Amino acid sequence: MAPKTPRHRRSPRHAVPALAAALALALAGGCTGADRPTDRPADRPPLDERVAATAAPALRALHDQRIDWHRCPGDDGTDPDRAAVRCATLRVPLDYADPGGRTLDVALAMVPAADRKRRLGALLLNPGGPGNSGVETVRWGWKGYQGPLHDRYDLVGFDPRGAGDTTPVHCLDDRTRDQWNATDDPAHDRARILAEACRTRHAELLGHLGTRDTARDLDVLRGALGERRLDFLGYSYGTHLGARYAEEFPERTGRLVLDGAVDHSAPAARLGIEQAAAAEAGLRAFAAACATEDGTACPLGADPAAAPQRLARFLDGLRDRPLRTAGGRTLTAALGWDAALNVLADGHRSWPRLRAALDPAVTRGAADGLLALADGAAGRGEDGRYRTAADAYAAISCADGPPPPTEAELRPALAELAARAPLTSGHDPVGTLLDPDCRPWPFRTPEPPRPVRAPGSAPLLVIGSTGDPVTPYAWAQRLAGGLEHGVLLTRDGDGHTGFDKSGCVRDAVTAYLVDGRLPAAGTHCPSD
Repeated sequence: MAPKTPRHRRSPRHAVPALAAALALALAGGCTGADRPTDRPADRPPLDERVAATAAPALRALHDQRIDWHRCPGDDGTDPDRAAVRCATLRVPLDYADPGGRTLDVALAMVPAADRKRRLGALLLNPGGPGNSGVETVRWGWKGYQGPLHDRYDLVGFDPRGAGDTTPVHCLDDRTRDQWNATDDPAHDRARILAEACRTRHAELLGHLGTRDTARDLDVLRGALGERRLDFLGYSYGTHLGARYAEEFPERTGRLVLDGAVDHSAPAARLGIEQAAAAEAGLRAFAAACATEDGTACPLGADPAAAPQRLARFLDGLRDRPLRTAGGRTLTAALGWDAALNVLADGHRSWPRLRAALDPAVTRGAADGLLALADGAAGRGEDGRYRTAADAYAAISCADGPPPPTEAELRPALAELAARAPLTSGHDPVGTLLDPDCRPWPFRTPEPPRPVRAPGSAPLLVIGSTGDPVTPYAWAQRLAGGLEHGVLLTRDGDGHTGFDKSGCVRDAVTAYLVDGRLPAAGTHCPSD
């Protein structure tokens, strides 16, 4: 098995990325917290090789800062897996136009390479979102990289600005977030509510959360780690971050792997239609498989052609007939759809979980299982408190995503959406098309949609899955095709991202990161 990778989602309503799970591999590995890299490697390149000599002195100083690795919060030293991880912070400018002004502290976590004599350097990990915590990915999921990657690399996770423990964007209180997630009222202007709350609480920060700023943070981190070039493994949104880094700093790219590619070359409405169509295919596959299972009574009936429509009718029906749970909360259509679509993002592996939650809800109105799935997707804890990743998702996505469609563009886009994804978009067409809805957002990039080319970079390995319901395969094809040095590796199968679903993909990623060997053009990998 491989580490479960949190997934990119286009809507904060449609859940907050889940925490990376600590899934151990039956591979070689193991390290101790005492076996940590030195802060100043003997082969550390001169400063003028790591950052342009013409850079502002304040920025040069940040590239040369010392990273003070220490025991992570909550680690008492008794658990060797937790003790293997060291934590730190990195200072970066809030505004790169003023590198000597206010700074932010970027949260870091690191597990040293197990084979110190053959250490290749640092491998930076980004679990996507945007808004997922790379620190938590390393702290709780590092054993999923045991084997050659952990042997040869220091595994380094970071919380991007606005997320996790790096100046987190937290706009809605928990009670408001409950209402915001659950409402089926079309008059409830969620986009405006969120934009105004974020502007009130984080006005100074919102204009500095775009991916270009985070890519520049990565370069400061690269310099502070003493690396000549950046080696990087990014999932979902992390593919956009990696591609932007290669575009911004092509001469400093090392071995970059982009799994579950995000595309920013098309208008927002086009991306929404393509993603909804991919999600619809996943929903239809699940429902049809449920209806054809032998020996069990599917709550969606025994007709595979009718089962998808029956599932959609049940979930849509929660708008007028919501279900009360044993805990006194209510399962609405919005929450039911959040549960179904986000669980199905993991492909056929997730079908038993959704089936187990649907059975009691459809047959006897017991909604606790579906509500628990919706809560997990939204980052809501049992105590009713939310993680902040949903707000970070909207803030980062709106900061650098394609501009929203005009009213004239919206009408034909909604018509195409209804034709290509009638089941998954019927409950909330505009919310499905625009996830998140950035129309009232106060800070957006002026850049138009365009392919990332990154001329002069090292090769970038792009991984796309043919049945990915979150980042459709066409996005990987467009990203790899637009890059001057992009290599596309295809996984045949469903579910989001490929590294955790195919030994063939894992072998290809390892071969590139460890040995520099790229797969041949046109390579396809089967799923496990």
